[in-house]
Amino acid sequence: MVLGKVKSLAISFDCLNDSNVPVYSSGDTVSGRVSLEVTGEIRVKSLKIHARGHAKVRWTESRNAGSNTAYTQNYTEEVEYFNHKDILIGQERDDDNSEEGLHTIHSGRHEYAFSFELPQTPLATSFEGRHGSVRYWVKAELHRPWFLPVKLKKEFTVFEHIDINTPSLLSPQAGTKEKTLCCWFCTSGPISLSAKIERKGYTPGESIQIFAEIENCSSRVVVPKAAIYQTQAFYAKGKMKEVKQLVANLRGESLSSGKTETWNGKQLKIPPVSPSILDCSIIRVEYSLMVYVDIPGAMDLFLNLPLVIGTIPLHPFGSRTSSVSSQCSMNMNWLGLTLPERPEAPPSYAEVVTEEQRQSSLAPLGACDDFERVLPGPLFAYIQEFRFLPPPLYSEIDPNPDQPTDDRPSCPSR
Repeated sequence: MVLGKVKSLAISFDCLNDSNVPVYSSGDTVSGRVSLEVTGEIRVKSLKIHARGHAKVRWTESRNAGSNTAYTQNYTEEVEYFNHKDILIGQERDDDNSEEGLHTIHSGRHEYAFSFELPQTPLATSFEGRHGSVRYWVKAELHRPWFLPVKLKKEFTVFEHIDINTPSLLSPQAGTKEKTLCCWFCTSGPISLSAKIERKGYTPGESIQIFAEIENCSSRVVVPKAAIYQTQAFYAKGKMKEVKQLVANLRGESLSSGKTETWNGKQLKIPPVSPSILDCSIIRVEYSLMVYVDIPGAMDLFLNLPLVIGTIPLHPFGSRTSSVSSQCSMNMNWLGLTLPERPEAPPSYAEVVTEEQRQSSLAPLGACDDFERVLPGPLFAYIQEFRFLPPPLYSEIDPNPDQPTDDRPSCPSR
């Protein structure tokens, strides 16, 4: 008798969108099939599935224990969201090579259905970061006596929906700052910056309308700019590892002494990015809009306006665009929008985060049809495009620097 062979083992999901990508939310039922194709006849002990979802962080740091001694400190942490196991063929047996109770599978293609429910409790959105990830997957294992198991793992995507149509995310964000430059006994006039955006919550593909006024009463030529930043924070063993990266930016016109520039709805488009992750205890993904004035030879003047990138876009009846725009238009004039051919280098992290903010950030942070209804095709395309892009360039930030430094010559501020 010639023993049969396993030709292929595959996993497919029933819930697919237009991009053929399985996407779910908390409380959804995940269903699909395990396909087994064999040539000849085989005897099987069991065919199992194992579904799991978890967040995990990991990084290492070098430590000095003395003049000639060094060691590596590992930081790891994990949060499990669900763990489901099921047997599609056979049953659990202690004797892997027993010939009793085996199931015979004939030549051809065979399919075995599986189904399980995701927890009703909030789940973290699928994410791949520099020092951690949030992953969900289903693994199939085929066990036969006298053979090594045949295993296959396939991931699926989970979105924890963020509806930007909530009052807290529809509220305008605004701020005002002023800076006076002085060098030794010579003092110039102040540089002032006021900025406002219509709301806090946005979705990928939207454009943020920036209303701002920059007045330069100093003796220097300054440049107003704006940038969107993503901050990834990873937590393990009471420590934090942070990655901050530039997402998008724009540049205004250079302002000579005594000049003023007004932005009346200057647009900065949000590229394909991952939604904010705010409810995971070991991984947080946050966004901010920085409107700032680039001052040669001095610390930049900046305003940080928090953003939340959601998954459920703005409803027409929830838009406050017209009221905010009309209010800002009373005092501001329209200016043209010019995007740079290549993003400029953003200001350093030490310039935009105070020591107090750094210390406070170390505290621990504590169905298919429905998905298609709340997550329209264009928005999903943006998010999926981000998910399969090559990893961006990262700049790792030490949350506990000895002393932030600024290499550029600067003048003390009044």
